[in-house]
This record gives sequence, C-alpha cells and structure tokens, in this order.
Amino acid sequence: MKQTSVIVERSLPFTRARFLEYLELMKPELTGLSVLTTLCGFYLASEGSLDAWLFAVVAVGSTLVGGGAGALNQYLERDYDARMKRTERRPIPSGRVTPTGALIYGVFVSALGLVLLTAFVNLLTGLLAALTIATYLFLYTPLKRYTTLNTLVGGVPGALPPVMGWVAVRNEITVEAVALFAILFFWQIPHFLSLAWMYRKDYARGGYKMLTVLDDDGSRTSVQLVACCGALIPASISLTLVGATGLLYSAGALFLGCGFLALGLLFAKFSGRTDGEAIIKRNYYSRQTFFASLAYLPALLLLMAIDKL
Repeated sequence: MKQTSVIVERSLPFTRARFLEYLELMKPELTGLSVLTTLCGFYLASEGSLDAWLFAVVAVGSTLVGGGAGALNQYLERDYDARMKRTERRPIPSGRVTPTGALIYGVFVSALGLVLLTAFVNLLTGLLAALTIATYLFLYTPLKRYTTLNTLVGGVPGALPPVMGWVAVRNEITVEAVALFAILFFWQIPHFLSLAWMYRKDYARGGYKMLTVLDDDGSRTSVQLVACCGALIPASISLTLVGATGLLYSAGALFLGCGFLALGLLFAKFSGRTDGEAIIKRNYYSRQTFFASLAYLPALLLLMAIDKL
C-alpha cells in the first residue's frame, strides 16, 4: 500500500508538468484575449436572453482554434524561437516538448475546434475560424521573415475573432461585425509595434524582418503606430454610429482612444533622432504604449458589455 502511494505521488508532478507544457504551447495569454473578443462579439450580437449552450460551445471552440493555431505557430517557428531570449524557453526549443508532439497536438486541437464551431454553431463561423488559422499560419507566420508588412497582414487573423462571435449568433457578416473587425485591426498595430520596439534586438537575432528592426530612429515605426492609434478612435465610435452601442460606450471609447493616441504621439515626438535622450525616451514610451494597449482593449470590451445592460 505504501509502495503504491509513492508511485502515485511521483507520477502526479510529471502529469501536471506535461499538462502545463502543452497548455503553454497554446499561448494562453494570446488565446485568452482572442476568446474574450470572440465572446464579446457574441454578447453584442445577442438579442434578448443569452443562449448559454451556444455561448459555451463558442467559448470552447474558439479556445481550441486559437490554442491549436498557437501550438502550430510554435512548431513552425521552433528554430527561430531558439535564437531569441524572449522565446528560447518555450516548450519546443527548450526540449520539453518534441516538434512531432507539438505538430500532432496542434493539428488535433485546432481541428477539434473547427469541427465544434462548424457542426454545433454554423458553417460561416467555422469558415471564419478556418480563415483565421490559415492567414495566421500560412501568411503572417512566414511573412515575418520576408517583409515588414507582416504586422499589417497579421492584423487580419487577429481581428477575425469578434466577427466569429457576432456571426455565431447572427449567421451573417453585418456592418456591426465590420466595425468590430476594424477596432481589433487598428488596435493590434500599435500593440505589436510597441512590443516589437521593446524586443527589436531579439527579433533581429531571430532573423525577423520586423519594421522596428530596420528602423533605427523609430521614424517609420512612429508613423504606422500613430496612424493606427488615430484610426482606432473613429473605428471604436463607429459601433455607436451603426447602433450596436450607446453614448456611454462612445464617450468611454473616445476617452480611452485619446489616451492611447497621446502615448503614441509621445513615442513619435522622440523619433527621428539618434541622441541618447531620444533613445531613452523612445524606449520608455514604447513600453508605456504597450502596457496601455493591454489595458485599452479589456476596458473597451467592458464598456461594450456595460453599455448593453
């Protein structure tokens, strides 16, 4: 009896460790944010009482689709991840998960998500999920090694989840869904550019053609960053213009958007210069812009939910 208990105790940490390693493959932070935007689109599209069963299926299906795509992305980029300090401890480059294991897991999980969304939600939601996976893995992922336009291309799969949520309820792409797409698209550009500026040396080591790697003084980066921060304001307010939200949301979106834009302008203020002060300030405001982007999106989604009550 004592021997059996020792065997069980020794096997549990291994089981938990393996579970956490495969969970890490799913990029839980990124997937979680994607699922949150999907469910927000679902909630906005719902009229009357919320369909709890459909909501749960969409939550599980979008989690599997996003997590499977994250695992396959790490499989495709395993050699490049090994070169970068930010990613060298990921499950595959660190040797905790084999490439074959990650490939099988990623294919199985994403396929299961696609089946759930197609069979139990509707065909259009399943097609949008498939489009999300395809553009993320076969356009955005390889383009990172060839062109600085990869960030703009990557904005497409990142902006599709709230459209999936909307379509799960309405089974059609309406002007409200387009507005949700625009919000996520324009939010992503300053979010990823500020992150890429923080890790520009790491991206250079990985061999990625990020705009920030080829832009020593930040002048080109700041143009894209500020332009998309600016475009995010009318994009967010457009939800009110098409009748999906009210004035409470619109006022909050304007406030959040102006604050986000202000940080982008501060980054731009110190771009185009190579002196020590400008370098320090650019690095500081890129970090502030990144953290602001992390606060902006959940706050905006919360405003959407509150406004609909």
